[in-house]
Amino acid sequence: MNRIDRITAILIHLQSRRIVKASDLSERFGISLRTVYRDIRSLETAGIPIISEAGIGYSLMDGYRLPPVMFTQEEAAALLLSEKLMSKLTDEISGEQHSSAMYKIRSVLLASDKEHLEVLEEKVKVLQNPYLPSQIQDNKIGVLTKAISDKKLVELEYFSNHRLQDTDRTVEPIGLWFLSGRWNLTAWCHLRKDYRHFRLDRIKQIVKIQGKFSQKHPALNQLIDNVAKVEGLIKVVLDIDKSAYKYIGDQKYYQGFVSQTEMGDKVRMEFLSGSLMGMSRWFIMIGDAAEIIEPEALKTEVQCLMDKINAKMKGC
Repeated sequence: MNRIDRITAILIHLQSRRIVKASDLSERFGISLRTVYRDIRSLETAGIPIISEAGIGYSLMDGYRLPPVMFTQEEAAALLLSEKLMSKLTDEISGEQHSSAMYKIRSVLLASDKEHLEVLEEKVKVLQNPYLPSQIQDNKIGVLTKAISDKKLVELEYFSNHRLQDTDRTVEPIGLWFLSGRWNLTAWCHLRKDYRHFRLDRIKQIVKIQGKFSQKHPALNQLIDNVAKVEGLIKVVLDIDKSAYKYIGDQKYYQGFVSQTEMGDKVRMEFLSGSLMGMSRWFIMIGDAAEIIEPEALKTEVQCLMDKINAKMKGC
């Protein structure tokens, strides 16, 4: 990236954030802090009203706005892909809002770029599994993102899969994250007095939004990294014959799939399981072509289940 393009990109970055640290600009553009300071001075010399606060960062003066931004064809195509994903992987209202924003973005594109998107429009599809229910109903994502931004308490009616019952939870929402086809909410739960992760498809309804909370919480990334500890998940390692691996398909994601490594004629798979009983029942389907590496408790569960199956078979 030449210096003119970089300075333009820095200006766009400044407009996209309330406060921008010099270290953030240095990391994003791969330049030294000294170069950052020089580029900021160049913008100031050009008449851009930049406010500098020692120890805090840079910001643009309130009311200053750039003229409409021109996108490259690659950037426009990336926005089209995001629109396709948003329409299928979020709730209906969030998808409609993103589509509305895309109409505004398209309005500033060059004619050639608009034509480029029109060609791609029918060439890119995101399909849902017809045998699975929609992950998100209502406008949960929109409501929760607003509550996260405003630091508002949220009262939920939540189905606890562990207890198989509905529970009322008052939570302090921290962040949303998407994993293995599911949206999750991380929040401080007043009922459990601890951080919890809530699947959005198990939130039956958001009862109401209450007053603000003042408690400071760790970064979302830190809480997600601790998901196994918070949820009491158990690490499971299986070696599966490659000849049988093709039959697993997407089922692995419902068992808490984490990673896999090829090992000759086998595939070693790691999971974080919330239920050894559930994992043992799934394992039996591929048990003739798989081996449990850990934990020993899963071997015990499988053996116990097999003994019950054998007892029933003998009684037939």
